[in-house]
Amino acid sequence: MKSLNDWFAEYSVSHQNPTNKKIHFICVPAIFFSVVGLLMSIPTTWLEDLVGTEQFLFVNWAVVALIPVLFFYIRLSLRMAFFILIFSILCLIGNFYLAKFAPLWISSLIIFAAAWIGQFYGHQVEGKKPSFFKDLQFLLIGPAWILNHLLKAKN
Repeated sequence: MKSLNDWFAEYSVSHQNPTNKKIHFICVPAIFFSVVGLLMSIPTTWLEDLVGTEQFLFVNWAVVALIPVLFFYIRLSLRMAFFILIFSILCLIGNFYLAKFAPLWISSLIIFAAAWIGQFYGHQVEGKKPSFFKDLQFLLIGPAWILNHLLKAKN
């Protein structure tokens, strides 16, 4: 099993160009945020009936999907899993409030599309394919890579 540092080293190979890195610092969190929003947009009436609550913030498909995502990070690094959990909670809260002002699925779809356009532009500047073309797990490494850089900058 690869360590988190092994994943970061492999991910970094196609993320050397400063412009591509800046784009990733914006677009990777935006994609994560938009995916949470898209998942929160899926109707949950049967799920609400199952758990006996109507609290949109905590009973939605994003929360269900984030559980295995967090286990992915836990097996790599408990510290990183904690920071991803915090970021995930912020995404849930942000999307909860976004839904009060605009249709969440439309807003999330626009953010998702714009962020992916940015990502592909960044990789065109880089001159290398996105890492997830090699292994889909890199879709989960990207957010951790960004957080890792931010955490190192704070130290």
